[in-house]
Amino acid sequence: MQIKYNANYPGIDDLIKKAKQKIPRFAFEYLDGGCNEDVNLFKNTAELREVELKPYYLTKHVSSDIKTELFGHVYDAPFGIAPVGLQGLMWPNAPEILARAAFEHNIPFILSTVTTSSIERISEITEGKAWFQLYHPAEKEVRDSIIKRAEAAHCPVLVVLSDVPTFGFRPRDIRNGLAMPPKMTVQNILQIMGRPEWAIKTLIHGQPAFETLKPYMPKGLNMKQLGLFMNKTFSGRVNEEKIAPIRDMWKGKLVLKGVASEEDTEMAIRLGFDGIVVSNHGGRQLDAGQSAIKSLQPIVKNYKHKIKIMMDSGIRSGPDVARTLASGADFTFMGRTFMYSVAALGNEGGNHAISMLKVQLQQVMEQVCCKTVADFPNHLIQ
Repeated sequence: MQIKYNANYPGIDDLIKKAKQKIPRFAFEYLDGGCNEDVNLFKNTAELREVELKPYYLTKHVSSDIKTELFGHVYDAPFGIAPVGLQGLMWPNAPEILARAAFEHNIPFILSTVTTSSIERISEITEGKAWFQLYHPAEKEVRDSIIKRAEAAHCPVLVVLSDVPTFGFRPRDIRNGLAMPPKMTVQNILQIMGRPEWAIKTLIHGQPAFETLKPYMPKGLNMKQLGLFMNKTFSGRVNEEKIAPIRDMWKGKLVLKGVASEEDTEMAIRLGFDGIVVSNHGGRQLDAGQSAIKSLQPIVKNYKHKIKIMMDSGIRSGPDVARTLASGADFTFMGRTFMYSVAALGNEGGNHAISMLKVQLQQVMEQVCCKTVADFPNHLIQ
């Protein structure tokens, strides 16, 4: 895949500014916000950026390779696209745009249970290479059906979400009518009228809906009924009893997402998970918790090489990817960076963000004389 990005938007701040101009405020604030007072949202990136790398300028260095092996597949970069709910609300057709770009660039794309494209459609776009994140259903019949669909779609990795036992308290979404049950306000309608490109494309693609969940939803639900359905259908709290049948059913790689403690890491290993994603849901669930990078450090110290350790939350740029890998993570995921890019640049957003991140990461590796991704921890300043 050709590495080419839009030089008018060379950094994450450029994309954020443009995205804010192009989509309604309620959609931007859903994407951009955390929970409560946004403390952990900002800590995630600020504390990650306290990580420093040591360059070895006089070392004999020929080239750097950002390719990375994970679960038996060699990806072209050590980062992937994290699952994000309601992507089509932020930009019409966003999951398909990102899935296609991920496939073309040979990086993983994780589809959320509660986003706006179906398992089957994303599998078609990615030729069965997309991962799937399971938001645990309350009824085992729905759980089993979704897992069987992911298996039929040839998803290589099932990601079990663990860090949403309850919906986060998100003041922006409450004000904007995006809490459960959702509601459309006059203010929201005026915001839509002020973003005609977003409005026209939404009309073309249709109102965003939970496509994967459609087989389980009664037809003709109004917004209040949709909220009641979501509350009834999902039980985000997972435990050993709920995980065991998933491990028995799923024959591919199994990953636990939302790990923030050594205790949960140890249990993930005992329950047969192949990997974990250290995460605090992008600062959207627990404002009083640690940043993801602070949670990662003791987990890497005690469990490296016992299970694949990945991280999301707070990672925004190529240098952030480098900092995370130097801290011991095997792989990284980002959500907001890719969604800002799609909201800013539409169909070109996926390709732009991936290309930009590849160039940024390659520059860091060349600068510090790091030959491979696996060598990054040798450059960590303790």
